[in-house]
Amino acid sequence: MASTASASTQQKPQETREEQQRNPPLGYDVQDYIGFKFEFATAKGVQGRFTVSERSCQLYGVLHGGISAFLAEDLARLGALIASNWKKIDGVKLSVNHLRAIPVGQEVIASATPLMVGNRIQVWDVKFSTLKPKDTSNDTSPTELSVVSRVTLIAGGLPSEGSSQKDMFEQYSKL
Repeated sequence: MASTASASTQQKPQETREEQQRNPPLGYDVQDYIGFKFEFATAKGVQGRFTVSERSCQLYGVLHGGISAFLAEDLARLGALIASNWKKIDGVKLSVNHLRAIPVGQEVIASATPLMVGNRIQVWDVKFSTLKPKDTSNDTSPTELSVVSRVTLIAGGLPSEGSSQKDMFEQYSKL
């Protein structure tokens, strides 16, 4: 009986380095699940891309609105973390407008840029673009705007509260 009690109170063993690289840290598992890859993240902007798949679409075979809303807030939040010197960031308002459907198999580029970075309040624009079909591309822009979002965030707390997120993101993203 005593051995059962001690076994149930044992803590989970530490993950190996290989397991840590394979398993995304808390908060990045959705990006990993849909295949989202960060390209860069700075106080001036955050960008990444993914291909719409059955993991990120709705019943009709197009990008799910919940995925675009999640990614919009997540990219803006990461940029806000960096811009605030890694203070704790909370979302205040999120609006998302879907301008055109993005079908399964289409690559999506998501870019977040700050509109206003204050001491406490930040406002970020997030745009989701897709590559134009080759046969209809007559202008110089290789992408079509498909989703636009505006995210308002508030920075608060001490920089140390967000610094662990910095370490996790740097390890996971390998930027």
